[in-house]
Amino acid sequence: MSTVTIWHNPRCSKSRQTLALLEENGIQPDVRVYLTDGPSLAELQAVQQALGLPAAAFCRVNDKEFAEAGLSKTDDDATLLAAMAATPRLIERPIVIANGKAALGRPPEAVLDIL
Repeated sequence: MSTVTIWHNPRCSKSRQTLALLEENGIQPDVRVYLTDGPSLAELQAVQQALGLPAAAFCRVNDKEFAEAGLSKTDDDATLLAAMAATPRLIERPIVIANGKAALGRPPEAVLDIL
């Protein structure tokens, strides 16, 4: 089986639930605490492609930092991905990456589809 990675925020209940779900299914993922080990723009672009979603779909558009940065849900992907690379708090969590695919753990069970 390929490596499973979770972009994790230990303070987020959905992120904790997703990590627990993976472990309950016998998966010991690589845990990346993305707030302290932020992904590069290239990594975000790769994850976007693996998710098959527009950047706005995995950006925390209701976060105060989103508004403070002058961003809009209608900004293009390049703008939003650059913002997430500069401010990892804007990345919706958790994201699980496995088998060349990615899934947003909202709800946590959604990540099981890519395993």
